[in-house]
This record gives sequence, structure tokens and C-alpha cells, in this order.
Amino acid sequence: MGHSIPTIWESMQAKGYDRREFLRFCSFAAMMAGIETAGFSKVVHALETQARPPVVWLHFQECTCCSESFIRSSHPLVADVLLDSISLDYSETLQAAAGHQAEKSLHDTMQKFAGKYILLVEGSIPTHDGGVYCTIGGRTAEDILQEAAKDAAAVIAWGSCASHGCVQSAKPNPTGATPVHKLISKPVINVPGCPPIADVMTGVITHLLVLGSAPELDGLGRPKEFYSRRVHDTCYRRPYYDAGLFVESFDDEKARKGYCLYKMGCRGPVTYNACSVTKWNGATSYPIQSGHGCIGCSEAGFWDNGPLYQHLASFPGFGIESTADNVGALVGIAALGGMAVHAVSTNVRKHELLVQGKHSEPKAKE
Repeated sequence: MGHSIPTIWESMQAKGYDRREFLRFCSFAAMMAGIETAGFSKVVHALETQARPPVVWLHFQECTCCSESFIRSSHPLVADVLLDSISLDYSETLQAAAGHQAEKSLHDTMQKFAGKYILLVEGSIPTHDGGVYCTIGGRTAEDILQEAAKDAAAVIAWGSCASHGCVQSAKPNPTGATPVHKLISKPVINVPGCPPIADVMTGVITHLLVLGSAPELDGLGRPKEFYSRRVHDTCYRRPYYDAGLFVESFDDEKARKGYCLYKMGCRGPVTYNACSVTKWNGATSYPIQSGHGCIGCSEAGFWDNGPLYQHLASFPGFGIESTADNVGALVGIAALGGMAVHAVSTNVRKHELLVQGKHSEPKAKE
């Protein structure tokens, strides 16, 4: 190859991990990549023999929350192993080098490992006024992105800023903030969220490490493994929605009982993410469990989709078979009567059940 890079197993050995700990990491890697038990031996072989892929991590218009999320993955080995496993050669946030040394590392990686390195992009890219709103070392973000993407083996857009534009692209979008996939001419794996869930980020990276290919994506370029179901479909408060039991104001008695947060603006019914099944902070909780409705941060244009505390149209009957492609267009439609329709339909169902119950009661003997 001309430039030898240690394998993941060799890297772990150098850090003092034994064989048992390596196999535990392989098991976690297989799980996060969605690989069945029968394929475990292939995972072990891949991590024993494949060189660590070099990684370039670029930061543009963002708040660094994606990086903060990534380094807090819940698995005990990930924080220590995964960053070394992917040979993170350049990241303004996580690298020790600065100035000319940092830029040399970036260009050395792109030249020596052309066609082999993974490009991670955090933040949107401004395009108005020649891109002057985000410059690094005298170069615009778009110029740096185009150069880095040209020879990348894979491109991942971390977070809603890089995937959709996020708050920077909210109206009137003065900087012309633009997502990665609209600026480069190669496939992009979008991992939206503000920020994305740490274990989701880990899972996408692991899939590339183990299988050497992108995971299956939906019509919006998102990994189906993590973005195929709405938060609403796996939410533990869903039964309260179906029963027509809703929180009316924050910290009221209904809120203390854990009723559905739909009336408080929860976007769970139209948001595709894994929050309710892959929780945050070491699987401790997620926004809805902490008492706050989902704001739909993984959906495009969520900042412009109306007030965050005004509920959307009711979506009774839209199950997990509905996809982001045919439901997402409905986001943002104001529906003040939506809740009324749902409440009426709920009461009609209750009335029908009561009537059925009366008719089914056995008559008293004469």
C-alpha cells in the first residue's frame, strides 16, 4: 500500500486491550452495524485484518454539538477505541495540532490516502456573498468541502446542519446556509439530529468499518436502521395518545401522570428518529421521557415548521409503514382542528363500545 496503517486489532493491542475485550468490541460493532450472529466471524476477521480507515472531520457553520455527542457514546469501549479505530487524522475540535501543522495533516491525509479516507462534515456551508461567512485559513467552507470530498471514499453529513441546513438556513437564511448533499456530486450519508444520537453516529461509522460500504438509506439519504420509524410509533406515551389523554400545560396534573405531549407541540408523529429506542446519556432518557415534546430536530426545515409549542394535524392511522418520503411533506401544516377531530373520533369509539356493551349484557330472568 505504500503507507502502512495498523489494523483495529493491532491498535487495540497497542493500547493494552486483550483478546476478550477485542471480541466484546467486535460484538458491539456487529450489533450497531445490524449484522446477525451468524456474521460475527466476518466482523472479527474484518477488524483483525483491515487497516484503520483515515478520517477527515470538517467543521463549518455549527455549534460542535455533533462532536460532543459522538465522544459520549454509551458503550464503555467506544470512547477509547473507536476514535483510534478510525484513525482520526484531522478535526478542528479533537486534534492536538493547530495552525500550519493541522493544515499539513489535512492535506497529507487527502494526498496519501486518496480514495480511501472517510470524510465527516459537521455544519452547513454558506454560499451567499462568495461564502465569506465561514472561512478557515483564508479559504471558504465550500472550497474546503469540494477539495476534501473529491477523493473521499465516503461522505457523512453529521447533524441537521450538514444534512438539512438547520437553524442557519432558517428564514431568511442570510448566509445562504446549504447542506452538504446539495453541493457535492457524490452520495452523502445524512445523519440528522441536533445533535444526532451518539450511538447512531457510532453505528454508521461501525457499518463502514466492518462492511466497507454505506448502510441502506431512505429517500432522504438517512440510514434506515435508525430513521425508518417515527418517534411516535415507539414512544412509551403512545397509548395515551390513542386514548385521547393529553397534557394541557407543562407541569399540570396530566403532565405529572405522564400523558401524551401532543398538545404541547410534540413532533413525534412526523419525526423519523431512534430517540425512543436508542436513548441519550447512556440510555438514561430522551426529551419526551424528561417531560418535553419532540421538536422534530432530525427533520428538514424544523425551525420553519411553525411554533414549536403548537400542535400539528392529527395523524390517526399513520403507522410505521408510512415513510419519511410520503409523510414528511405534511410537516408544518397548521391544523387547529386536528385535535378536535381526534377527540371526536375517540369519543365516538368510546360511545360505540358502550352501546355494544349494553346490547351484549344478558337480560335478567323474568
